Amino acid sequence: MTDLTELGVKALRDGIASGDFTAREAAEAFNVAVEKASALNAFIVTTPDHALAAADAVDAKRAKGEDLGKMGGVPIGMKDLFCTDGVQTTAASHILEGFVPRYESTVSQKLWEAGAGMLGKLNLDQFAMGSSNETSYFGNVSSPWKKAGTNAAMSPGGSSGGSSAAVAARIAPAATGTDTGGSIRQPAAFAGITGIKPTYGRCSRWGVVAFASSLDQAGPMARSVEDCAIMLEAMAGFDPKDATSLQMDVPNWEAALDADLKGKRIGIPREYRMDGTDAEILSSWEQGKEWLRDAGAEIVDIALPHTKYALPAYYIIAPAEASSNLARYDGVRYGLRDLPDGAGLQDMYAATRADGFGDEVKRRILIGTYVLSAGFYDAYYTQAQKVRALVARDFENAWSQCDAILAPTTPTASFPLGSLNDDPLTMYLNDVFAVPASLAGLPAMSVPAGLNADGLPLGLQIVGKPFDEQGVLNAGLAIEQRAGFTAKPEAWWC
Repeated sequence: MTDLTELGVKALRDGIASGDFTAREAAEAFNVAVEKASALNAFIVTTPDHALAAADAVDAKRAKGEDLGKMGGVPIGMKDLFCTDGVQTTAASHILEGFVPRYESTVSQKLWEAGAGMLGKLNLDQFAMGSSNETSYFGNVSSPWKKAGTNAAMSPGGSSGGSSAAVAARIAPAATGTDTGGSIRQPAAFAGITGIKPTYGRCSRWGVVAFASSLDQAGPMARSVEDCAIMLEAMAGFDPKDATSLQMDVPNWEAALDADLKGKRIGIPREYRMDGTDAEILSSWEQGKEWLRDAGAEIVDIALPHTKYALPAYYIIAPAEASSNLARYDGVRYGLRDLPDGAGLQDMYAATRADGFGDEVKRRILIGTYVLSAGFYDAYYTQAQKVRALVARDFENAWSQCDAILAPTTPTASFPLGSLNDDPLTMYLNDVFAVPASLAGLPAMSVPAGLNADGLPLGLQIVGKPFDEQGVLNAGLAIEQRAGFTAKPEAWWC
């Protein structure tokens, strides 16, 4: 039999449906792969029984001739930001260690209803705050990739680094991610996989531990554009429990996939040619233009003049919202409680938060509290929101000239763990190409474009119009077909 861990979402689903192998066989194969890959530290909690139970349910449905669902029999990894009924959910933070929800997030529930099973809860940057997966209370995630000629542990990207590492290492065929300012796209680029952030509101935020509520959006991470389309269909949909959820039908993105871009115009923003971007990233961008031309698209230059202000605005808005969202973690209702002898309520709050939050989370809470404080609110937060509106308007103006935008996903390839820990500003610059689409709430995806001279993956980013996930997926498919990316990391972790 084919090594089932080499198969993606579509191949697994279709193979189970046709009887080539059972869902249980697939679940068992991935459970073994997860167990052998502990050196990656991709999972905080493993749930092999959940994967097997879901698989058995799918096999029973097949025996009765019933519909198996969009994800029938596919075991996946669940980022530990999604609440899962009866399974610890921590957001990779000590302050939530031991928290076991008695409810299921809408996105995870939709996936289970579509026939997927859970291999475990994936590691991430604490509260999704980070670009390298080094801020988790449960330890760093190591990328399955190595820089040529070295044995240094490399970053899998962040915050969805456990997701990207698991998919790239073939220990999960797909995984959920969340993207606030690039946390699906940047780790996808670092790990040589595909990931899409849909339009803000496509996927419910209910039951997802909040970072910045006006930016957070769930999405799939997988090995191909088609696999992402399949999984996104299962995840998306209106949810009355989320006030920001889009009341729109979910398109059949998988069936409508088409790499023929004749009549489409792809915009190239001149402002994205930034100082400090690796030459190999820029070369990859040029190659991406040629691939899209070959697919029939017209390449046009466009202007997004407020791009240079997007990152500073994001690092005001996101921490401001985080400081508000994280105020609920006080040691009273759930999670960690640090109660020194003789301490009062305020002392308990202070001790719990000091012990429970990591340094990066504290940094962002401090920034957010400062920019929302009296005397600084208008100078910082209000101005940042005005910049956000200008960034969104830039995109709106661009759509009169193009149907989608091509850009690099990241300014560099992956870097060694620990190499940027003393320089948070440089770390934040990892999101420079991803943040503008997040501020505007637009669909955007990263697709593997090749390897650099060090043997590390590079990604290209497609940004689309609001609600046009299909256009983004189609352009991504055109790149995927022409890039022919089949590289995978050597399994050093086994």
